[in-house]
Amino acid sequence: MSSEKPAAETIVSIRVIPRSPRTRVDGMRGGAFLIRLSAPPLEGAANDALVAFLADTLDLPRSRIRIVSGEKSRDKRVGVSGLDEARIAAKLIP
Repeated sequence: MSSEKPAAETIVSIRVIPRSPRTRVDGMRGGAFLIRLSAPPLEGAANDALVAFLADTLDLPRSRIRIVSGEKSRDKRVGVSGLDEARIAAKLIP
């Protein structure tokens, strides 16, 4: 039995704009991180691209990032395990 404590999950609000020329963070809008994705919103492609982009940007494995709500919406709530909100913000908007 492991005595390791599971990493706390931080929920962040994200507004996604699919089919952008390139994938990037474009600041904040209405209290949510605005992320432009080059992927189209078809068959989960944008969600997969979002998780991959966040994993790369936050330097975390994809398994530490999950879409909590909004899978079929531009407004999403994303759970990030192992980083607090301040560290997430610092990595997304340096």
